[in-house]
Amino acid sequence: MWSQIFLGCFLVLVTAVVHMFATAAALVMLKKMGRLLHMNKASTLQRALLVAGLVASMFLVSVLDTVIWAYVYLRVGAIEQLETALYFSMVTFTTLGYGDVTLSPDWRLLASFEAANGIMMFGWTTALIAAVIQRLAPERHRGHDDD
Repeated sequence: MWSQIFLGCFLVLVTAVVHMFATAAALVMLKKMGRLLHMNKASTLQRALLVAGLVASMFLVSVLDTVIWAYVYLRVGAIEQLETALYFSMVTFTTLGYGDVTLSPDWRLLASFEAANGIMMFGWTTALIAAVIQRLAPERHRGHDDD
């Protein structure tokens, strides 16, 4: 049990670091793109494309997170096939939890750590996207009262 707890905590830390670097890279790229487009004069389409790029890149980061978890499932022998490990990891990380693939009692606690990790990482990503959308919104659309 303790090995699962420590391993789960370690993997949460690893995915947090992955998200930290991805967030930093996304913010640097958005800042550079904002300068290139002079965001105060950017069209709605240009702003939407920036958000779409952010969503796509953060989705890929979430896929990377699930690959990390799948690799660990393979490495510890909790799952034997790569496709099954990736599938189980994605279903668990997203908290979809079909239940058609389960871990043995020796490793099932680890899956709960991945589900909790997925909730946190998706929350982080959602907060980032919402903050960027708010920042990109033209002044007249930010909810200021004209009265």
